Amino acid sequence: MNDESPRRRERPVPRGRSGVIGRRFARSGTEPVTAQSALGLRRVLSTVFLPLFGGAAVVFGVWAAMSGSDDKPGRGPLVTLAAVCAALTLFAAADLLVVTRRLRHERGSRPPAE
Repeated sequence: MNDESPRRRERPVPRGRSGVIGRRFARSGTEPVTAQSALGLRRVLSTVFLPLFGGAAVVFGVWAAMSGSDDKPGRGPLVTLAAVCAALTLFAAADLLVVTRRLRHERGSRPPAE
């Protein structure tokens, strides 16, 4: 008699990643076969933080433009904060585009033909 259960004899269905390259690393056997991706969470976070950082960049930019030479905080830190928020806005927008493209690719939907 064979001590192995029927599940162990079944070969798992290969599930490639949704990227262009495919699976980066071979399965080590410790991760679950039915693991879920975090694309939904990334989409929610990008959707929330895109307008938040965009608004903060505008607020800090306007504040820096209206600040005088004697004001605290000075113009330099405000411009730095505006630049950091603008960079995070661009990062969130790029991540949202990537996540949307990957989700469409995984679901097999194609953009409508013109």
